[in-house]
Amino acid sequence: MNKIKKGDSVVILTGSAKKTVSEVLRVIPKENKVIVKGVNTKTSVKKMGNEKKLVTREYPIDSSNVALVDGKSKTPTRVGFKVEGDKLVRYAKKSGTIIK
Repeated sequence: MNKIKKGDSVVILTGSAKKTVSEVLRVIPKENKVIVKGVNTKTSVKKMGNEKKLVTREYPIDSSNVALVDGKSKTPTRVGFKVEGDKLVRYAKKSGTIIK
């Protein structure tokens, strides 16, 4: 079960973008990787007819290098699961708030 989902706000824990807060654009569960907006970007030149265009895109990073941002305290938190009613929901372990 994946703890980080598309649209979640995460903080980067390692690398050159350490402590950057951004949004998850895509999750790749088979490879245990996520694509985060504005992090791990590479720029390349793409030819369009006789014009050259710079194209910037984000590449995947390992999901262990990101942590969910707690909605209450705005700090990194771990994610837990609990049953509420008849549904399994994610919650922030630091504050106990339910993650939508």
